[in-house]
Formats: sequence, C-alpha cells, structure tokens
Amino acid sequence: MPPHLCDGHEHDDTDQDDLGLSLRPQIDLDKVTCLNEDRPNAGRTILKLHEDRLTVTPFLRSNEDDPELLLYIPFTEAVTVRTLSIQSFEGGNDEIPSAPPRTIKVFANKDDLDFDTARDTPAHCEVEVLPPDHFVEGTLDYPLRPAGRFQNISSLTIMFVDNFAEDDDVSTLVTYVGIKGKGSRQKRMAVKTVYESRGMTKDHKVKGEFGNQQ
Repeated sequence: MPPHLCDGHEHDDTDQDDLGLSLRPQIDLDKVTCLNEDRPNAGRTILKLHEDRLTVTPFLRSNEDDPELLLYIPFTEAVTVRTLSIQSFEGGNDEIPSAPPRTIKVFANKDDLDFDTARDTPAHCEVEVLPPDHFVEGTLDYPLRPAGRFQNISSLTIMFVDNFAEDDDVSTLVTYVGIKGKGSRQKRMAVKTVYESRGMTKDHKVKGEFGNQQ
C-alpha cells in the first residue's frame, strides 16, 4: 500500500519497499561522511534498509553540547529524489542528553560544504521535521521542493540545524534517514573524449554505388 498524504508530508507504515522507491541501493555508502558525529562513520549506519527504519540502533548523534550535523550522501548513479524521511526518538539512551532534529537544510550536488558554507548558503529545500510522536506506526516522507532541484543529481547533503530541546547545546539524535525517488541507471564515471585535430583522407573513404571506394 502506498504512503498516504497528510498536510505536506506522507505517512509510510509499510513493512517492505513494495513500490521500489527507496534509493538506498544507489547510495555510495563507503563515501558517505558526516561532520560533528560523536562516533566515526555513524552517519552511514542510519541509511538503513526500509524494513529496518524503525529500529533505534545504530544511531547518529552530534557531539556533546552541539546540535549541528552535516551528512553528505553521494550516489553511484544519477538519481531523482522525491522525498526524504527522518526518524528519531525522544531522549537519549545514555548519559548524554539528546533530542530529535527539528530543522534541516537540504542541498543537491554540493560536494564541498562545511558548517560555515552550509550556514551561509541558501538551501535548495528546508524542512521542519515533526516530532516522533506525530506518527509512531511508521515514518514520514517529506517532499523535496522545488522538484526540479533534485532531478538527475549525484549527491545530497543534509544539515541538521537544531532539535526539539529547549537548550541550544543539546545533541541531535537521528536513527534513520530514508531517501525515495528514481534511479537513472547512468553510472558515475569519467568520460574520456578523443578529438581529431585534422581529418585524414584515408579515414573518410566512402563506398560508391557498386562497392568501389571513392
């Protein structure tokens, strides 16, 4: 059953990706990076399979006393991204206070962002994430608009700006990031072009009407 619409987002309570919309197979996981994560490579662990999206571990958390995260997600082929899903839960599970993300900035094809440039650069899309208790049976899919900004892209960068904590120095906690859309099957590769500086007569012989070369 497809997700149903709800005031600017969709509810997805399906167990499997029956429609084949998940772009996880197109993510280049080995090249995923995240700035300000409290554990190395935690960012790539929350790009889970669709059926695992409600699990609370592994998770991504920002460093203590700093809510910001910058997650860079490259793809192995050109993709069109339609929706983004963010999952979390209230409160941390250990001694470090943390909270679910509230505001995110989304960039397409920005491969060299750091926190300074991400703060100063207008996002291609901004999303106000709803609290986790809005829909506990599944996940929420937020459409990325304008849609044209996210067609045939090679990477997505997500900046988690703040969270639902009252204090600005509480860590941000994310348990799942899901991306839906369509792949192009056009693999990313270097293209080598050979230019002919001057045409040679022997390379451009044409067969005549009776098979003679002219």
